[in-house]
Amino acid sequence: MKNTITKEAAEFYGLFREFYEAYAGERARLRRCEEMYRGDHWAGVPQLDPNEPRPVTPVIHSAIENIRADLDDLVPEAVITADNAAYTELAETLTRVIREDHLNCSYDEEYRALTHDLLVCGYGVQEIGYDPDAAGGMGSAFVRCVDVGSVLFDPLVADIQDGRAVFKYTRRTREWFREHYPDKAEGLNDDGLFMDVSGDGALVPRYDKSIMLIECWLRKYDAKTRKYSVHMLKMAGGAILEDSRRDFPEGVYRHGRYPFVVTALFPRKGSSLGYGIVDMYETSQKYSDKLDQTVMKNALLASHNKLLLTGASGFDADDLRDWSKEVHKGDNLNGVTWFQTAPLPAYLIQYIADMRDSIKEDSGSNEWSRGMTNYGVTSGTAISALQEKSSKRARMAAKSLHTAFRMAVEQELELEREFALGLRCIKTFIDRSDPEGAKRADHAARELMDMEEMPMSIRVTVKVQKETGFSAIAHNDTVFRLVETGMITPEVGLELIVFDGKEQAKALMKTDN
Repeated sequence: MKNTITKEAAEFYGLFREFYEAYAGERARLRRCEEMYRGDHWAGVPQLDPNEPRPVTPVIHSAIENIRADLDDLVPEAVITADNAAYTELAETLTRVIREDHLNCSYDEEYRALTHDLLVCGYGVQEIGYDPDAAGGMGSAFVRCVDVGSVLFDPLVADIQDGRAVFKYTRRTREWFREHYPDKAEGLNDDGLFMDVSGDGALVPRYDKSIMLIECWLRKYDAKTRKYSVHMLKMAGGAILEDSRRDFPEGVYRHGRYPFVVTALFPRKGSSLGYGIVDMYETSQKYSDKLDQTVMKNALLASHNKLLLTGASGFDADDLRDWSKEVHKGDNLNGVTWFQTAPLPAYLIQYIADMRDSIKEDSGSNEWSRGMTNYGVTSGTAISALQEKSSKRARMAAKSLHTAFRMAVEQELELEREFALGLRCIKTFIDRSDPEGAKRADHAARELMDMEEMPMSIRVTVKVQKETGFSAIAHNDTVFRLVETGMITPEVGLELIVFDGKEQAKALMKTDN
């Protein structure tokens, strides 16, 4: 059935089609990256012999997972600080609010999905929004990872904030639309648009059983007020289901920015997207596996030596093929010759090993980053130093992730201030040992909500949630030595050391005093 699009939605569907068609090559690249990551790059190569070996040594997969393991130890945590002492208490309250937001949206899991997209696909996308039903109906802002295969940015610009629109799309059944949009579901056309999306090879859904749900984010500039406003439309089946321009003329969010942050691993010129580990080492992986195929073919041929017989030998081929016999009758042994496959040169095996080592070294997944100590290094400090030196690639990726995280938290603070900061501040500041804390938090929250902009003395900084074992030990040893020499007091030392249960220990010390 041919789709018909309402006149009002035609403009936005036309823009979506422009973006979607521009991303055709990008979707193919994303599928290829996932295939290389899971070692399935032989799938599209024609096979003349069905018994032909297709070996895969998952060097890229191993390199990516080792870098992801390093990044798992660098999960960011937002700390709100104040340069002005008047805002110190407010900054501490905001830190608690953001920490609770990230617990509500399970940001650690979102971060792991983000690192996968960053390393495999070359870029990761985070969305910042507000859920009024979260936190027991109190509402909560969130930061979550968006599948890079379901979001489209303006291909004409490098900064997404300068783009004409941002599209997010997914598929839903007609029954879903009946449940969520009962007054419009029956009028939606069967979606025959944009059907070139395929499954992952193992799971191939029937896209003709669904309708594409599209979110269209628009950012408009008002020359009179010199401010931007951001709006969101939801479209499906040729119709507009929701339009914030009617319900919220001033914009969905007061900050007026697209609620997305893009992190590129290896940035592309003139684009907001990036290249990943797979793009950099795909050719080396393929050649390595191709050489492996050559070696395996040679091994298979060498395991089936051929016997050549001439007519003058007098031997019967079927008789010689029967290895159960002890005696074979013939006329001339000179007509019997074994044909053996020539071995491959020794340097070929070494070349394959060197190629794989090159991928590991260049990608930052060397033996030190994996915790290997082939040279007998047993000192914890030495191991920590070697791991720190060898994980430059992971630290570079973590720096990009932390910068994007800081930008996301700045938007998150704006959403909290706009929708629910007062209640959230009171909730997060309740402390039995400090009954006046809620009143002070309420006063600080109201003070902040009355301001046009966030105070300049409030800054978002990023720290790592969890230090590695060796780093924490080395850090604590340094603090202990400072306390022993009298350079700092034990109270200051307690604030500086890192260990589980630190907050509980500090609370118990206050109770005893």
